Amino acid sequence: MEKKLTRSVNDKMLGGVCSGLAKYFGLDPTLVRLGYAFLSIFTAGFPGIVLYILACIIIPKDTVI
Repeated sequence: MEKKLTRSVNDKMLGGVCSGLAKYFGLDPTLVRLGYAFLSIFTAGFPGIVLYILACIIIPKDTVI
């Protein structure tokens, strides 16, 4: 079965991007969220916010079966 990058519908805080990335790479969603928060803070915040919004637009939602 082919792995696809999708936004999580069930396990999400804002848009499900971090949870979807965690599922894709087989990581804990909390660690991905913390890593993203630290990365956004240390890059002056603005680029991180823009990237998250773009990811919400580009990455499709997970289909719930």
